[in-house]
Order: sequence, then C-alpha cells, then structure tokens
Amino acid sequence: MAKDDVTKYKIDCYTLPAESNWANQTRADALSWLNQNGLPNGREEYWKYTNPLSFNSSKPPLKNEIDPSYKKPIFDNIDCVKLVFVDGVLDLENSDDLTLTGLEIEPLAKANKNEDHWSLGYFGNIEGSSQKVVKKTLASLNTAFAVQGLTIKITDKVSKPISVVYYHTDQISEALIHHVIKIEKNAHATLLESGGISSRSNCVMELSLEENASLDHIRVQGRSHERESITYIFSNLEVNSCLKSFTLTVNGRLTRNEYIVNINGENAKAHVGGAIVGDNGFSHDDTVFITHSAPNCESRQVFKKVLRNGAKGVFQGKILVKEGAQKTDGYQISQGLMLDEDSNFLAKPELEIYADDVICSHGSTCGEIDPTALFYLTSRGIPKPEAQDMLVLAFLNEAIDEITSNEIKEIISKRLLDWMLKRHKS
Repeated sequence: MAKDDVTKYKIDCYTLPAESNWANQTRADALSWLNQNGLPNGREEYWKYTNPLSFNSSKPPLKNEIDPSYKKPIFDNIDCVKLVFVDGVLDLENSDDLTLTGLEIEPLAKANKNEDHWSLGYFGNIEGSSQKVVKKTLASLNTAFAVQGLTIKITDKVSKPISVVYYHTDQISEALIHHVIKIEKNAHATLLESGGISSRSNCVMELSLEENASLDHIRVQGRSHERESITYIFSNLEVNSCLKSFTLTVNGRLTRNEYIVNINGENAKAHVGGAIVGDNGFSHDDTVFITHSAPNCESRQVFKKVLRNGAKGVFQGKILVKEGAQKTDGYQISQGLMLDEDSNFLAKPELEIYADDVICSHGSTCGEIDPTALFYLTSRGIPKPEAQDMLVLAFLNEAIDEITSNEIKEIISKRLLDWMLKRHKS
C-alpha cells in the first residue's frame, strides 16, 4: 500500500465530529496537515528503528490474550480520584465523582462543544506547534478524529492523585484518546495512568504548565493485552515550572512512546524517564525531543531497558538548546541490559546546541549482567536467580528514582519483581 493510500485509508476509517467552531477549526487544521504530509513510513529519520506500518495498517489488530493477574489496577490501593476507560471509551458510571477542590474535569467531547471552554487555545495547539520541529502526523490523526479523552484543569495543589485507568476486554478494538491538561500558576497534581487501552491505540496528551506549576506523571503500560500502542506527550513549560514523567512498561507487543517537551520559561525543569522490561516478541521505542528556549533550565532523560528472548529496545533522544538558552543543564542516559544474546538495543542520542554556556551530556551503553557482581553475590550464598534479580533491579533503580513518591516507587518495584518471578517460570 502506497503512502498516500495508507493515509487515505486511515482518514476513511474515522468521521470528523460536529463541535464548537474553534474545535472544528482545530480538527480541520490537523487534518490539513495530515493530508499534506501523510502518515509516517520507514524511510523517515525518526522511524528507522520501528516500522510505523503497524500503526497505519489496514489490517485489524490481533485478538488480545488478557493476563488475569493484571486485571486489578496497579494503583488501586492509593486514595485517588479514579477515571475509567473501557476499550478506549470513557465510563463515567464507574468513575469517581469528578468534583474535587483545585480540579476541573470534563470529557473531551463535552468540552469541545462549548464555545467558551478553557481548552480553547490548548486542544490541538500544543501538538500543532510542536509539528514545526519534527512531523508527528499520527498525532495529527489523533487531534483530527479523537472524541474520547479528558480535559483537566488544575487550579490549586490537589490533595489526591488523579488516576486514569484503562480496562481492555478480550474484544478486538482500536482507540483514539486525547487528553488536555492545564496546570495553572502555583498549582500541583500527581497524574497516574495504568492498564491497557485496546488492541491498537493512539493516545495524545497535551500538557501546559504555567508559572511555578508542577506535575508528577507516572504511567504503567504493556503486558500481553496491548498489541500496538503509540503515545505522545506534548508539553509546554513556563517560568519555574516542573514536569516529572516516568513510565514503566512490562512486556506488551509493540509500544512507541514519544515525548515532545518545550521549555519556554526560565528556571523550568523537565525530567522524563522509563524502566522497560521485555520478553519474546516485544518491541519498545522511546523517542524524546526536548527544546530549551530559556536560560537556567534543566532537563533529564533516564531510560533503562531489560530485554530477553529476542526483545528489541529503541531509544532516540534529542536535546536542542536554542540561542540565548544559557546555563542549560541537559542530561541524557539510555542503557540496555541484555539477558541473552538474542535481544537487541538500538540507541540514537543527539545534542544540538546554539548557546556557549551550557552543561549538556549524553551517554548510551548496552551489555549483559556483570559476571563479577553475579559471582560476588552467589559466592555469599544467594541463589543465582535471586542474585540476577537483585542486579536487574539495581540497574533499573536510576530510572525508578526519578519518581518523587516513595509509595509509588514501592509499587513499581513490586511490579518489576512480579515480572522477574514470572520470567523464572517461563
């Protein structure tokens, strides 16, 4: 199928909704950009390691095999505001009350019909402006057609985490989800995401952090019931704002997570990281683009991947420091730990700097478990499987340490231990 035919097929799969004038215009602009540029293909620079045709395919996704041990949401024991999606559709009946001090939540479909809604100027705009740096036409497809999602405005320091839970049944399904989140001046919130959206999913999140705003974002994804998943996080950071985003991916089939971070205000900070563990048939791609446009700002990219049985891990990370963004502190590390000789880790770190007073570094390594460390542990009576698990967790700890909450760190570590125990049985 030719590139233009693929784009036409995808467009023909969806219908433009009838909404407010501004939302209709935003969707029309996204569709126009998509028509001009087409969906991605394997010849494009940022798709050289992951075949985008899986996300463009005219074939229906494969039927999922639900792992019953993961049906309980990972963050269920945390006191939070829970928002539920089932097969990519918002389920208000099983969601918590949306009213909480410092928080305004509405379904995307309802917000986009309101001519005076606050999301005017945010929905599609953060995503659209980011397209000028690198084309993200699968995100344009989402903006043009997604009707499922949430608009969340955070006006104060929210006392409870916001937990978005995705349930997926055993039916074959495709989903487009689009979230718009605004954190106002001096406000703070913790956002949790967990579960599997659908057999094939395309999820976009647009984040706007105003002056002194902060957001902790923790996401858990993967497992057997996510076949093909692509996610985008587009974010704008203003003066003294702070974004911390961490993703745990446990197995799955094909996952690509893209982070596009625009640091626009002085003294802002952006930390993005991930701990990824994958097994047979697993392919995982983290693609990150952080732009520093203001002085005295900090960014961190910390990604660790543990792979076995032919699993593939990809990391593409870029730090762009614009002229005038002096005193930038940019740090990037990506590492792969191979548990056998069949797995594959591909990394492409980049720095592009137009300021002369910066501290920027990147590094990437790939290897196996240190045999000296393993021998040291086993020589002190620790069984070899347990010693290997200890070294795997130690390897992942730098990424997990990016999480602010100790309670959530423990939950993440427990999920990783569960994966390692299952690994020993398989």
